[in-house]
Amino acid sequence: MARPTAYEVKDIKQAQRGRTRVEWADAQMPVLRAIRERFAGETPLRGLRVSACLHVTSETANLMRALAAGGADVRLCASNPLSTQDDVAAALVDVYGIATWAIKGEDNETYYRHILATLDPPPHMTMDDGADLVTMLHSKRRDLLPGVLAGTEETTTGVVRLTSMANDGVLAYPIIAVNDAMTKHFFDNRYGTGQSTIDGIVRATNVLIAGLRVVVVGYGWCGRGVAQRAHGLGAHVIVTEIDPVKALEAVMDGYQVMPMDAAARAGDVFVTLTGNKHVLRREHFAVMKDGAIIANSGHFNVEIEIPALEELSGGRKERLRDYVDQYRLKDGRRINLLGEGRLINLTSAEGHPASVMDMSFANQALSAEYLAREGKGLAKKVHPVPLPIDREIARLKLASMGVAIDTLTTEQKAYLSSWSEGT
Repeated sequence: MARPTAYEVKDIKQAQRGRTRVEWADAQMPVLRAIRERFAGETPLRGLRVSACLHVTSETANLMRALAAGGADVRLCASNPLSTQDDVAAALVDVYGIATWAIKGEDNETYYRHILATLDPPPHMTMDDGADLVTMLHSKRRDLLPGVLAGTEETTTGVVRLTSMANDGVLAYPIIAVNDAMTKHFFDNRYGTGQSTIDGIVRATNVLIAGLRVVVVGYGWCGRGVAQRAHGLGAHVIVTEIDPVKALEAVMDGYQVMPMDAAARAGDVFVTLTGNKHVLRREHFAVMKDGAIIANSGHFNVEIEIPALEELSGGRKERLRDYVDQYRLKDGRRINLLGEGRLINLTSAEGHPASVMDMSFANQALSAEYLAREGKGLAKKVHPVPLPIDREIARLKLASMGVAIDTLTTEQKAYLSSWSEGT
């Protein structure tokens, strides 16, 4: 593949190291690989320009390869300043010919400049992880909106933002909520986030999870996964929630549920997974134990009120480890913030396992194919992933695992489609 003329990565010389990482992930992504092979023969995305704002990881690289195999002209930037794998970014450019703008640790100015770079030339389709790309289009580059056919969104946070835009009547093109596919949130959010979040916390701190009181803030699919994995490692799990149904579920799953005001006093490790703002804030820091560890595995770093932590410490902050900033409060207590409050599973670890992202990115690829065919006829709102796509991905995943399932008999189909036969 020819190297694109426009790109920005940390070190293009890391490309071959990145290639081995991409190939390792590819071996664990059989569903996406099968889609890529089909796309190469059918080129269903031929002539489409796709701008993508996603975590630049080895798994994402394989999604970009699938889109390019389908005929798309793809341009990629990072959806989080700390989630980029620099060697993978180099490989995307130098090995796979994908125009990429991503540097791990880039500042905010660079982050938004990179997003703007993916919009030149103007896209026909967007792929987003958090809706920053879509927001940029609707604010700074509205002149490009008439040419955008459709888009996809990967995360809960992004879907919330886009749904709000649609409800306000300002969303200019249809978006498929990949996040809401069953083969995405059941597996990616629960198993992927569960494992990778604990992995990130342990890599950053090297603490023993067993015996600690781990406070899981939010009991959505991601929270369920983190609670499950922390419990499996011997933690005493505390859950905080605002939704009574989810709180009841957490109780029935065997966890202790309490308000954050109480949990803040009890917890040793805090993980936010809400998609909301300031769920850990000043009054909670004021009562936390000395040495408390706080981390975020929601999308943006606003879940933790970092400015309040800065103020309470009077700026007394020391970086003790690569991804651990220790704030010493005025009363002498120490609070340890991981990964600058950004996604800890991608900041200090490698994100979700490739076998989980196989399903998430298969949803992205097949949704792009669907939008290329049907996008012009869709309303300007947030749409679910079509159920046949969800089921086809599950079928392909089962087949790759060597798992067979039953099918309905003719008699059973007739019974389910009739109303006359009863007791």
